[in-house]
Amino acid sequence: MQRVDACLNAVATAVPTHDIHAAFIDWAQRRMPERRDAILFRRMADRAGIRHRWSVLPPTAAGGSPVASDGFYGGSRLPGTAERMESYAETAPILGIAAIEALRERADLSGITHFVVASCTGFVAPGIDQIIARAIGLPPSTERLLVGFMGCYAAVAALRSARHIVRSQPEARVLVLCVELSTLHLSDTVELEPLLAMLQFGDGAAAALVSADPQGLAIDSPFATTLPDSDQLIRWNITDQGFVMHLSGEVPGRIAAGLADPDFVATLTGGHDPQAIDAWAVHAGGRSILDSVERSLSLPRGALADSRDVLESFGNMSSATLMFVLERTLQRRVEHGVALAFGPGLAAEGFAFRSVG
Repeated sequence: MQRVDACLNAVATAVPTHDIHAAFIDWAQRRMPERRDAILFRRMADRAGIRHRWSVLPPTAAGGSPVASDGFYGGSRLPGTAERMESYAETAPILGIAAIEALRERADLSGITHFVVASCTGFVAPGIDQIIARAIGLPPSTERLLVGFMGCYAAVAALRSARHIVRSQPEARVLVLCVELSTLHLSDTVELEPLLAMLQFGDGAAAALVSADPQGLAIDSPFATTLPDSDQLIRWNITDQGFVMHLSGEVPGRIAAGLADPDFVATLTGGHDPQAIDAWAVHAGGRSILDSVERSLSLPRGALADSRDVLESFGNMSSATLMFVLERTLQRRVEHGVALAFGPGLAAEGFAFRSVG
């Protein structure tokens, strides 16, 4: 039987219009009772490699941010999970549809047979897959898959699922969407580590078309592995005041230790020498994570430029982030590429890719 390549034909992205990065830094710094922590936080924020993060939460009537006194987080007690989920149910479909409409300008979206949606920052039923499918006019017969709560590597799971669908049904045309609203989950803390974790995250959505049409990037050889003794380093806990992220400062070092293992590296690269990979699409989880990958694999300067550009312009948008990087990767020819994302577990998931067409 002739092999069918599943191809990432096109990617398009969308972010809200409200930049909340600077306002968050000022808010977080003021909350810290210890001056030493406040100074350290500011230093870390300046070194984070992030200039902008965007939020679906609107400016106040006076033009202030969500952390202003009359903003979403401005009360004496932060909003409960129910209020945050109401905002998710209203705004996640809007942002997701914006990404799909941007994709429609780059690819023919007629004849969609499957719709795969990844999101870990909210829950609603009927799911946002159904809400969006109805809003954009997909027929009720469209097969849907909702990938939830997998975290930053959920884009890999979504694209991998699309690949399996196309390889088993070559006529399939799979619409993939990642939409994340991380700024709905600001938590009430004065501690340095969780505030540094919140400093990373913004809102964003990315849509892609996967089909057997030989255009774009062929999705080859998915991989998944879990680093031992690391399951507590990245966690989401559902609380009465949103989803609380725990992102340990040990994560970059743990990734570096994993990348020192030749078997682990062989899993990521399909047995290729890392130097032979001419495109690295690495989830922009943070500057220190990108630094760890770059140093541990002895990658040339600029190998992770796309990831650093995404981090600088948007921050970490959980599952959507890798798709933002792949959008840039699609703009050039690739012989041997690797997409890689890290997330809860501590898991590393990804796939090989190459240009076709």
